Amino acid sequence: MTDQFDDDAGQTTRRGDLARRRGRRQGEGMPSAPPPPPAPGGGVGREGAPGPGTPAEGATVSRREVKANRGKAPKPPKAPRPPRGGKAPKGAQAPRAPRRSLLRRGGAAAAGTPTPTESFPSGSAPMARPQTSSRSTRLRELPQITLPRVAVPTAITQTGARVLDITSTRLQPVLLQTAPVWRPVAAFLRWISPLGWTVFGLGVLAWFVAARWGWTELAMMAVACLVLFGLCLLLAIGRSQVEITTDVDPTRVVVGEPATGRIAVRNTGSRGMLPLLVELPVGATAARFVLPTLGSGKVHEELFVVPTHRRGVIAVGPATTVHGDPLGLVRRTVAWTDRTELFVHPLTTPLDPLGAGLLRDLEGQTTQDLSMSDLAFHALREYQPGDDRRYIHWRSSAKHGRLLVRQFLDTRRSHLSIVVDTTPDSYTGAEDAVELAISAAASLAVRSIMDEQDTTVVVGDQVASRTTAPLTLDAMARAEVAPVDLFALAGEASSLAPDASVGILVTGPHRPFIQVQRALGQFEVEVIKVAIIVDPDEGVGLRRLGNVTLLTIRELADLRRVLFSGALS
Repeated sequence: MTDQFDDDAGQTTRRGDLARRRGRRQGEGMPSAPPPPPAPGGGVGREGAPGPGTPAEGATVSRREVKANRGKAPKPPKAPRPPRGGKAPKGAQAPRAPRRSLLRRGGAAAAGTPTPTESFPSGSAPMARPQTSSRSTRLRELPQITLPRVAVPTAITQTGARVLDITSTRLQPVLLQTAPVWRPVAAFLRWISPLGWTVFGLGVLAWFVAARWGWTELAMMAVACLVLFGLCLLLAIGRSQVEITTDVDPTRVVVGEPATGRIAVRNTGSRGMLPLLVELPVGATAARFVLPTLGSGKVHEELFVVPTHRRGVIAVGPATTVHGDPLGLVRRTVAWTDRTELFVHPLTTPLDPLGAGLLRDLEGQTTQDLSMSDLAFHALREYQPGDDRRYIHWRSSAKHGRLLVRQFLDTRRSHLSIVVDTTPDSYTGAEDAVELAISAAASLAVRSIMDEQDTTVVVGDQVASRTTAPLTLDAMARAEVAPVDLFALAGEASSLAPDASVGILVTGPHRPFIQVQRALGQFEVEVIKVAIIVDPDEGVGLRRLGNVTLLTIRELADLRRVLFSGALS
């Protein structure tokens, strides 16, 4: 059998053993062991001639020497496992083969290192056998690692915020010092309407084009626009010496009641005043009054009516004088009064007294229930076994010859807590049904306050607790129809009224009963829990489900009927 030269170990071995060794090394994907340094005086002197330390061609070695040489070779490190999926991740590069391994596979040899083709004469090099590996060379995808995003400002954001902070800090003193200069300029620029800026810009543009290309028509249009703009500015310049007062009486009305207002303008100047335009905002609209010519010291009054068709708060004012041109290019306004609020309270219906509620303390209201220990004395009665001897009236007992004990009337104290659901989806009829629910709650609150009971009302985002009837109705007038968290509202009511004796929830038929029960469950166990269902399509009724009393009403007048049945007792 023919042997070949092994440049790794400097020894000869069989061709089969050499091929198996190279196959294992390439299959593992690791470079072979580096060749040992040449012995002194050994190596290859010239091409094709072995050195003194090199075994001659055709020499044989024993199996023991081959095993000894294998033991001397360093153990290659464990190769990293290829990624799954057969595809390398983006940006990943295949590992480069070591330089020494490339030299053994036919690459360019380093200086002084013989290659297999150099070890044989020209044309006598043996053919390399195809080498196979038992391991798969398919690359696996690396696991994708998703790092959590941390909400921290970037360097650019931090720099921008720092620059804005420094700029605002440094510019603020400058703006304060130069306020007498730029504030009048800013106020003057606010006079010009968008239409006025359009006319002014058109005039400037036409003037530029006419001057650049010599268009006479555009020059005439520029002159017309600029002259018109200047005349409108002149009409807005001037100061009115007037005194304006507004009055709304009354400031609290019920839905549908008339509310009238008065505006008075007095000329405080020494000369007469030309006709003047006065605007008075009323809610979402504005009333316009064209005043006639007023002499010095003269007063002109105007009356107006405020619409009160719906519950709410209507802002009246401030009254402003308007100076400008009829075309609306320039408009200068000056405010003379403050804003006045007109409260439109919800409708209410008269109710009978709601009752005394729970037995709380001795500072409550006197009831007709008899008691053996209280402050409100009622009468004397005969002693019965089991009565407290401390309440025996000895003087009356000696006079009548038998034991008599004092009898009292219970004094109870009530705290009514009302929660109104303002979610339109809970009702049939949307906003109209919500307004009916607010009116029912307002009727209960007014009756409770008239009975000198503590009252807490939670309507949407408005809260009124232990206050007067007008202030409670003011809060209900400010409430808006919007979706709310019923559980949170009931929790707020229970925290505001921990000593509540009656808890009332006003809602619609589309609110699930389990939600109503959970909301009322936040009150104490001994609290009387009542749910009023506003449903125009159902009949008036009263029923009890567990510890909750359900009252159904179709209109506001039905509330008195269902409460007369003793639902709150």
